[in-house]
Amino acid sequence: MIAEPIPHWPGRMVGSVHVRSTPKRGPAEQAVFVHGLTGAATNWTDLMGELQDTVTGHAIDLPGSGFSPVPADGDYSVAAHSKAVIGLLEHTGPAHLFGNSLGGAIAVRVAATRPDLVRSLTLISPALPDLLPRLGPVRVAAAALPRLGEWVAARIRLVPAEQRITASMAMVWADAQTVHPQRLRDAIEEQRRRDDLPYEGEAMVGSTRGIVSEYFRRGEDTLWHQAAKVEASTLIIHGRHDRLVRPAMARKAYRTFRQVRLVLLPTAGHVAMMEMPQVVAAEARRLIGETRLGNAPLPG
Repeated sequence: MIAEPIPHWPGRMVGSVHVRSTPKRGPAEQAVFVHGLTGAATNWTDLMGELQDTVTGHAIDLPGSGFSPVPADGDYSVAAHSKAVIGLLEHTGPAHLFGNSLGGAIAVRVAATRPDLVRSLTLISPALPDLLPRLGPVRVAAAALPRLGEWVAARIRLVPAEQRITASMAMVWADAQTVHPQRLRDAIEEQRRRDDLPYEGEAMVGSTRGIVSEYFRRGEDTLWHQAAKVEASTLIIHGRHDRLVRPAMARKAYRTFRQVRLVLLPTAGHVAMMEMPQVVAAEARRLIGETRLGNAPLPG
């Protein structure tokens, strides 16, 4: 019989964003988790559970996502999202920073601009610019076009939540058949809740445009230039069955970050922290242990 997954961690407002945290009586060391496009803090529930003996975790709902309200200035850029994450880090104190997909891109910018707040950096399939994007990202880019994005968002809401969530999981998991039925029900219920929010389409399109614009950025402020500036010890985890970010980009990231270890998971997709949280937790503990000892991550 399949064991029931743990409940999602309780949340509260921290400044202008909603944050889910493991119990305060946990370890003194802190960790902050940043989700990807159309995701939420609940994407990190299982990994936070695996790591609660190592760090006290805080998963942010980015502005306009999850239970966080829309940003007051309507800015959904990577830079704006980075400011929201920095605000949380200033609340928690220096922490081990985790990011997946869009959240990985945000985490890179945070680590590059505020090294004083980042003790280590764990990136799971980070959405760093790729000149040869796959079909999924190309569709995302199309949805970011002026007016077309709003039309796509309106059309998507006509598709039943169950169908949308099933299609999404088939895209981001290596094998959607392994999704626990309770996690599937959770995602469907959350999508229905989001569909009733007047700003759901705005938030999705805004964040999509924010990450797409990074792919066309030039100069010293690109995400790849930011990655080269990161001082924190870095762990990159990438699934070989990732349909959104090419696994080849993990090698480029490995050559770009200063202190880095790369882990390729042969049976994972785009969301390894959800697909195999125990494996990701073991790698993260290794990095955190090396950080405590003041050592750079070893290749491998």
